Amino acid sequence: MKFEELDLHDDVLDALWDMHFEDCTPIQEQAIPVLLEGRDLIGVAQTGTGKTAAYLLPVLDKLATCDLRKDAIHCIIMAPTRELAQQIDQQMQGFSYYMDNVSSVPIYGGGDGVAFEQQKRGLTMGADVVIATPGRLLAHLSLGYVDLSKVSFFILDEADRMLDMGFYDDIMQIVSFLPKYRQTIMFSATMPEKIQLLANKILDEPVEVKIAVSKPADKIIQAAYICHEPQKLGIILSLFNDSKPERVIIFASKKIKVKELANALKKKGLNADAMHSDLEQMQRDDVMYRFKAGKIDILVATDILSRGIDVDDIRLVINYDVPYDCEDYVHRVGRTARANNDGLAITFVNDDQQTEFKKIEDFIGKDIYKIPVPIELGETPAYHPKKKARHSVSKKTFKRKKTSK
Repeated sequence: MKFEELDLHDDVLDALWDMHFEDCTPIQEQAIPVLLEGRDLIGVAQTGTGKTAAYLLPVLDKLATCDLRKDAIHCIIMAPTRELAQQIDQQMQGFSYYMDNVSSVPIYGGGDGVAFEQQKRGLTMGADVVIATPGRLLAHLSLGYVDLSKVSFFILDEADRMLDMGFYDDIMQIVSFLPKYRQTIMFSATMPEKIQLLANKILDEPVEVKIAVSKPADKIIQAAYICHEPQKLGIILSLFNDSKPERVIIFASKKIKVKELANALKKKGLNADAMHSDLEQMQRDDVMYRFKAGKIDILVATDILSRGIDVDDIRLVINYDVPYDCEDYVHRVGRTARANNDGLAITFVNDDQQTEFKKIEDFIGKDIYKIPVPIELGETPAYHPKKKARHSVSKKTFKRKKTSK
């Protein structure tokens, strides 16, 4: 479907034309008509499917066609991280280019007092669209000068990540400031039970749109080392014996492991740094800037970097640990082979993670090539993942539940 076939305002279509947006992605084709009707929606779609436009374009259409107060907040978009909030704001600026009367303000932490005052000014004067992380929006709400009583649209982007990061109570507290009658939109990469429970509480008879999780791009060469845990560092060092590492991301499951591995690589003379949630926002921004600028060769990170970070020329992704979730594997390895580039993704699989890795192989529908561990690192375990009994999961339906003031 072409965007011009949708019933969108001319100013929105003009911006799309200038941005060379012609064809809708599947999530856009299915979600936009539903949202233009004013229905609540829960969309299950991974990063890179065009979900941001799927909710921004209908909201902008409503803002262009409805007679709304100019001094009020009309739309709240919640994002789990500052980086994602910034990206949403950038797309907002592009899509609303011809809409002079539409304003937006990003609200996130990590800045100084001047940034906080700028955010306060935007909130008190009334911005049509507020793009916020939960903690920083609550900080402003707690000071009593933010009025959310005129909000018509409440959007949760990457809702599963927000719940994983412990934002459930923050979200429900923000919901308590919203009007009873509103359009609520939730997007999530996965649909665990906790997302269904949240949807039951804050959405009203939502339409569900689900886009199947795509498999890793064909251009990604996928491989694995079956190894013992102590052999992992040696494997990394062997990979870079003959060639200098460039544009490498190593994902580890825990912050402590990220810190230890980054320090170990530095001691071995490699240009590495760490990215994790213990860093202050200014530190995180500095690390990302230096990595994008090529001043850092290896970035060791938690899953904070697996979604929503737009770096197109990653040469190698290493999963130091097998991801807990198959879809997390797809997100991680999807950091490479972007923008028509080739890429390599390697996963380290120890004894305890073989069954989880086999689930990933089943999920993507292929056996991943196992690279022999360098002989000087010693003997390695055989690959014999244990089979676990599968349990059927019944489909759950959404019950109509009144939203609370």
